[in-house]
Amino acid sequence: MFIALAVLTVLLALVSVNSAVMKLRRNERVVTSITGTVGFPERYLGLLAALEIAGAVGIVVGLWVAPLGIAAAVGLTLYFLGAIIGHLRVRDTQGVTMPLVPLILSVAVLVLRVVTA
Repeated sequence: MFIALAVLTVLLALVSVNSAVMKLRRNERVVTSITGTVGFPERYLGLLAALEIAGAVGIVVGLWVAPLGIAAAVGLTLYFLGAIIGHLRVRDTQGVTMPLVPLILSVAVLVLRVVTA
């Protein structure tokens, strides 16, 4: 089971870091979705990116330090759940698909990290 945890952890970390980089580089599609469609203030994109990077680092280090891995997986789960809620709040059903995969990965990492702790 630890191998599955490690594989999903690395995958989620890569997805989270990629998402953060897109925000930091001010990718037009990402910025339009977050600020234009959802209405999240652009000045906080760096904060969102920092949260994703912190979560990615936390789940990777959490492979060796279980409590940190659990906390980071909870944080990423809440982060991506918040993104989905933000899209649903403005009835952007197409935009929900972007954070849905990382949310599923976050929940899987959280469950596996708890049962292997």
